[in-house]
Amino acid sequence: MTTQAFTQIRNYLDSQIIGQSELTSNMLVALLAGGHILVEGPPGLAKTRAINALAKAVHGDFHRVQFTPDLLPADLTGTDIYRPEDGSFNFQPGPIFHNLILADEINRAPAKVQSALLEAMAERQVTVGKKTYALPDLFMVMATQNPLEQEGTYPLPEAQLDRFLLHLEIDYPSASSEREILRLTRGEALNHQQNEIQALSQDVIFAARESVLNIYMDDAIENYIVDLIIATRDPAKYDPQLAQWIACGASPRATIALDRCARADAWLKGQDFVSPENVQSVLHNVLRHRLILSYEAEADGISANQVLDKIRSLVAVA
Repeated sequence: MTTQAFTQIRNYLDSQIIGQSELTSNMLVALLAGGHILVEGPPGLAKTRAINALAKAVHGDFHRVQFTPDLLPADLTGTDIYRPEDGSFNFQPGPIFHNLILADEINRAPAKVQSALLEAMAERQVTVGKKTYALPDLFMVMATQNPLEQEGTYPLPEAQLDRFLLHLEIDYPSASSEREILRLTRGEALNHQQNEIQALSQDVIFAARESVLNIYMDDAIENYIVDLIIATRDPAKYDPQLAQWIACGASPRATIALDRCARADAWLKGQDFVSPENVQSVLHNVLRHRLILSYEAEADGISANQVLDKIRSLVAVA
């Protein structure tokens, strides 16, 4: 399995979502690692456009759900509909049964709706009444949060954040990218011919996932991944100041995520082995939402990114 097809997807995404290479590259990492993404950034940065473009590139169906305070779990998962003509109940699937889901402003929905989504993400199935329904084999959620306005929101608990493979922080594009965005949207408004891409079959994606899992990883790299995670749980072993910053470290789910994402990063870059640079490349996106910082860190204005910078500088490759 070669990376050429995924390079074409990456180029296509970059042509459609300008100035957000961090988002487009990590969408492919998540796709190959079989995980979900939480994206945090101001509105208007093409998050909906990004996952819609990915759906076109991978031959999958896309659905956007706007999370609001009055949303119910059944609005997401579906429900049994009563048929009076024969007295039976038929299950009407909800939007969760699509391949790629955009959960827009997930923190605007109450806890029951968030729980329904996160359960579906973790179990890849939905239970309604006495029956359980499997979700599609290709299933990926991209949830968004708006960092600018928190009034009337329901913040995700740390235990639920752990369900996301990656937490991406995106910001406004540069001035040159902004000009390219103007030209792109103007051309679309004038119905000019846009870039097209031949969609990959889902079988190709599953074969690529198998190739990612089989990429060579030396024992030293495995030890490096484990040491990075242990540093979040036992920071005093590495640095007294680090111990003051971390209240709770990352779970074994983080170890698995770091392994999967480092493998996907290496594979997408055409390597046949995983290097320390691949681990470091995905470290912040995998771990920033899994750390619980202490009151001291928050009082000092220390961010999760700064803590991870410190860990990266302290933990050596064996």
